[in-house]
Amino acid sequence: MFHGSGLFALLLMVLEWTRPGLSSPLRPICDLRVLDHFIKEAWDAEAAMRACKDACSIATNFTVPLTRVDFDVWEAMNIEEQAQEVQSGLHVLNEAISSLQASNQTDVLQSHIDASISNIASIRQVLRSLSIPEYVPPTSGGEDKEMQKVSSISELFQVHINFLRGKVRLLLANAPVCHQGVS
Repeated sequence: MFHGSGLFALLLMVLEWTRPGLSSPLRPICDLRVLDHFIKEAWDAEAAMRACKDACSIATNFTVPLTRVDFDVWEAMNIEEQAQEVQSGLHVLNEAISSLQASNQTDVLQSHIDASISNIASIRQVLRSLSIPEYVPPTSGGEDKEMQKVSSISELFQVHINFLRGKVRLLLANAPVCHQGVS
């Protein structure tokens, strides 16, 4: 029922609740160590794809979110706009990584692909639990300026890492529910 990463996240939550000296449980969804675990798994997947080289190549381009953050622009955005950008990026990453499932990769690489898809679903659940709005597809069919193309599986996973380390971390670290009652 639980994948390794889901079990790890659950274990972190339980350990946080049972830590001695705390009168009430902290909001484990605000604990960035859970995100750090997902980043480490994405890093492991990228390293496996990089080591694989030719055996893991695929003749296609992947659409992925931009990972660079202009902090002045990011800070000027409201939480809903930030959430939409993160949710949209997670949606695009999930589609790109999911497209690898049919590419007949080795069992080890397939396990990294499956874990990455599971981790994105877990991150979406964390966002839902923080009352962060879910992804709403745009009504216009135009090209999204916040996207780019990459041409290798290794690049795809490098973007995955950078997106988690950048925009997802910023959104989670500044989620309003995590700062309630903090002065």
